[in-house]
Amino acid sequence: MDQQTASSNDILFDLRDGIGRVTFNRPQARNAFTFAMYERLAQICQQANTDRSLKVLVFQGAGDKAFASGTDINQFRAFTTPQHALEYESRIDRVLTQLEQCRVPTIAAITGACTGGGAGIAACCDLRIGTKTAKMGFPIARTLGNCLSMSNISRLTALIGPARVKDLIFTARLVGAEEAASVGLLHEVVEDVPALQKRADELAILIAGHAPLTLNATKQALVRLQRRLTREEGEDLILMCYMSQDFREGLDAFLNKRPPQWRGE
Repeated sequence: MDQQTASSNDILFDLRDGIGRVTFNRPQARNAFTFAMYERLAQICQQANTDRSLKVLVFQGAGDKAFASGTDINQFRAFTTPQHALEYESRIDRVLTQLEQCRVPTIAAITGACTGGGAGIAACCDLRIGTKTAKMGFPIARTLGNCLSMSNISRLTALIGPARVKDLIFTARLVGAEEAASVGLLHEVVEDVPALQKRADELAILIAGHAPLTLNATKQALVRLQRRLTREEGEDLILMCYMSQDFREGLDAFLNKRPPQWRGE
């Protein structure tokens, strides 16, 4: 048996018997992601691509309030130039693409909030199971007024279809577990956190015992079937949102816990 633990406490990584368990460990911030956490996630995917002893990755959030609530809003405070916006979306695209194309099967075990970048991470996983308290969505139209990159829109549309993408983003609502299962955001719903951990372990053990080349070939075939538009193809949309007065207003309103006053400019 081998065991490895990440040096950073914000993401815990434990590898035992071929199953890598990744815990987003900022429960005090609803497991919101810092830039360093995104990079650590990418490192774990890179390790999975080269370490043949690793058969499956399971992702979960610490505590029972959130899987991951997206990018920590404080990471946006320094956004002042077009390059800041483009570099941020480039980082997210790079990390999520590495997760989506990771050699091994990936399982998201979701409880509580799974929103924004957290929902983006879950959407990249091969299987998603959740508790009855799971809530998923992209509430950016009522929070910051930013946008998803072209590749993220492309990925989400392939998963649930364009009409449901519009529904989620236009209404800014969070989808409950049963509805998430009905539209394909979740594959399975369980009662509570202990049941979630038990089911995630069962799935991981089952999949770890199957032919790795078959699983990898299936993943790669599906990637080839679904062309992803690149972030560069939507740079104008990123800049329109991130460089707007509305984005600064949304950020200030969020941090000061007040409703934003949108102007559309």
